[in-house]
Amino acid sequence: MQEKMEQRAFVVALLLVSVAFALLLEPFFTPIFWACAITVIFFPVYRLLMQRFPHWPNLMALLTLVLCVVLVVIPVLVVVTSFVDEAASLLQKAQSGQIDLSKQVEQVRSAFPGISALIERLGMDFEQFKERILSGLMNAGSFIAKNAIALGQNTMNFFLMLGLMLYLTFFLIRDGHWLVELLIRALPLGDERERLLLDKFAEVTRATIKGNLVVAITQGTLGGLIFWVLGLPAPLLWGVAMTLLSLLPAVGAAIIWFPAALFLYATGDVVKASILMAFGVGVISLVDNVLRPILVGRDTKLPDYLVLFSTVGGLMMFGISGFAIGPLLAALFMAFWQIFMREFMGSDSLDDNGPAEAGEDPLPDTE
Repeated sequence: MQEKMEQRAFVVALLLVSVAFALLLEPFFTPIFWACAITVIFFPVYRLLMQRFPHWPNLMALLTLVLCVVLVVIPVLVVVTSFVDEAASLLQKAQSGQIDLSKQVEQVRSAFPGISALIERLGMDFEQFKERILSGLMNAGSFIAKNAIALGQNTMNFFLMLGLMLYLTFFLIRDGHWLVELLIRALPLGDERERLLLDKFAEVTRATIKGNLVVAITQGTLGGLIFWVLGLPAPLLWGVAMTLLSLLPAVGAAIIWFPAALFLYATGDVVKASILMAFGVGVISLVDNVLRPILVGRDTKLPDYLVLFSTVGGLMMFGISGFAIGPLLAALFMAFWQIFMREFMGSDSLDDNGPAEAGEDPLPDTE
């Protein structure tokens, strides 16, 4: 009796200390998550280097980290800085009158007379609609400018988080295998289940981050390139915007290039508008429709609709990191329920993609 009470008291104390420690680390959740994600992606590089130089783990981990910085961190910083500069420049031109937004909205109205009737059906006259559009555009520009100022003021905090992420990444790369084995021994879920869930974490993280980033960067690059070829203003700004919006499945970059094509039609640039529309439908959207199911949906073994909802929900809850966290949580949710169905309900009627074939096991063999 005494021993059971001591065990229960210890478990309660363990949970309280664990919760307190989790709250202590909560401000560093983002760098910790990205350190884990980068480790999962670049660990194969470290393993390959260790096969060639097995006696230098510290140097190989450092070399892998440097490769990560060169390929990922520096390009992201350069693009973000350029994006903020172009956004601030565009906002300044709009505020100074060099870009007459009101005139351009009127051009759209003249080119598409049905817009006024549609707006009136929604209970609003065109002037009110125009004011709201202009106000929204100015607010968006001001938001970007304010965040640019805030980013400058919080530069020390940003680089502190970046430094913590890279510091942790080094140790996770070097000691990753040992830490995984330690985690498996510590968790009370059963070694087979824990290995399955950790494999799922690694699989989904690699597929989501690499797949979504490849799709987003490809679409954003193509979008910015066609804007530059057609001589449209701020191609880098719109290219980065399309890259970010491409993280959303189904709609993505079309939120930018489709209204831009309509605006070109409205202003009489029919040739440019037709080129942009054809390029958007035939090239940019094709990248999303072809690459995303191959790189994301197939590897995560999640239905397209679940990828969409989990991505949007992740972005709303966790910010930009949510494009990776959302599908990861969805995949873990599916994995937990599949383990429960197989081991506790004796059911194997569903797999990750839908109804299973007769006799097909919904979970991979972990032996």
